[in-house]
Amino acid sequence: MAKDKKKRKEIKRKLLHKYRLVILNESTFEEKISFKLNRLNVFVTGTMFIIVLIGITTLIIAFTPLREYIPGYSSTKLKRQATELTYKTDSLVTVLNYTNRYLDNVRKVLRGDIENNQTNRDSLFEQYKLDPASVDLTPIRQDLLLREEVELEDKYNLFERDVENLGTLFFSPVNGTVSQGFDQKTKHYAVDLVAPKDTPVKSIADGTVLFAEWTTETGYVMIIEHQEGITSVYKHNGSLSKSQGDLVKAGEVIASIGNTGELTTGPHLHFELWRKGKPVNPQNYIDFN
Repeated sequence: MAKDKKKRKEIKRKLLHKYRLVILNESTFEEKISFKLNRLNVFVTGTMFIIVLIGITTLIIAFTPLREYIPGYSSTKLKRQATELTYKTDSLVTVLNYTNRYLDNVRKVLRGDIENNQTNRDSLFEQYKLDPASVDLTPIRQDLLLREEVELEDKYNLFERDVENLGTLFFSPVNGTVSQGFDQKTKHYAVDLVAPKDTPVKSIADGTVLFAEWTTETGYVMIIEHQEGITSVYKHNGSLSKSQGDLVKAGEVIASIGNTGELTTGPHLHFELWRKGKPVNPQNYIDFN
C-alpha cells in the first residue's frame, strides 16, 4: 500500500511539475516569450484542440462542397447528370416500347394476321353528295328474309346481345363462376367471378395501365385503357404484376385472384368493362366459362 501511495504521488508530482517554455532571439539570446507549463495542462490543451479540429472537419465535410474533393464522395454535378440521364433513359424506353408495339402491328398486317382497314378519306364524303329524299328506303325481299333469320337466332340465344358492337375480341380475364352479374338498377356495373386464390388474372386486350394501386374498399385495383375508348377494371386482386404506364398484351398476366379490400367476402375478381365513359355488360362480349 505504501508503495502504491508513493507511486501515485510520484505520478501527480510529474503531472503538476511546472516547466518554463522560453523563446529566445538566436542572435542576442534575448528572451521574447515565456510560458509556464506542466504536463497536465499540455495534455488537456492538446486533447481539446484535437476534439475541436475533428468537429470542424466533420462540419466542413457534412455541410460544404469541400467534401467533393475527398476521395470516395460523389460530386453534386455528377448526381445531377445521373438524374437527368435516368429521366432521359425512361423516356427512351417508353418511346422504344411504343415503337416496338407499332412494329408488331405492322408485322401482323404484313403476315395477314389482321386486316389493314385503311379507308380512303375522299370516299367518306360521297354519301353526303346524295339526296336522302331520292333514295328508296323500302326493304327488299332479301332484306326481309335476313331480318327474320337474325330474329330467329336471337330468340334462342342464351346470351343477351348488346345493340352496340364493340368490334373487338376479348380474352377472358379469368375462368370462374359468376357469383353476381351486371345490374344497372343496383349500380353493380361489374361481373363478380369466383376463382381459387392466386389464380392468374389476364388482360382482356392490348392496352396501357392507367392505374395500379391499393385502395381501402377494393384492395389492389388495376385499370387498363384499350383501343376504341374501352377501359377494363380489375378489383380485389391479391397482387399486381404491372405498374402504371406499362404496356400489356392480350392474355398477359397482370394480377392474381385475392380477397383484398373492405368490400369483399371471399377470393374473387370484380371485373368492369367501360366504353367511352359508360358501363357495359361484360357477359355480352366475354365467355367466362
